Amino acid sequence: MIHKAKSIRPFIGSKDFQISRSFYQDLGFKEIILGPNFSYFETKGIGFYLQDADVKDWIDNTMLFLEVEDVQQFWNELLRLDLLAKYENVKLVPIREMDWGKECFIHDPSGILWHIGEFYK
Repeated sequence: MIHKAKSIRPFIGSKDFQISRSFYQDLGFKEIILGPNFSYFETKGIGFYLQDADVKDWIDNTMLFLEVEDVQQFWNELLRLDLLAKYENVKLVPIREMDWGKECFIHDPSGILWHIGEFYK
């Protein structure tokens, strides 16, 4: 099978839709409202759908990987946002070195785990 894919857009849930919307806007994603309980968040041609859907098993098992050019720069900017003071339940895990590259972690207000990574060249 030959793929001519142009993007992949995961769907994620939220425990509190309004708080999650604010969180992702703070992270620099542009929101496109698609309905009263459904938005698309994008940056530079990539993105994901956020739903007002508090499904515990789904949220607790959702992980996303965002590849960035410079994970150290991303981490520094992340710290400047002071998300821990602004959002309950947000967790940040500092950069760690792996055999494939470097990554840090963000748990969003609902608990969704984001891997933010930079692959070695």
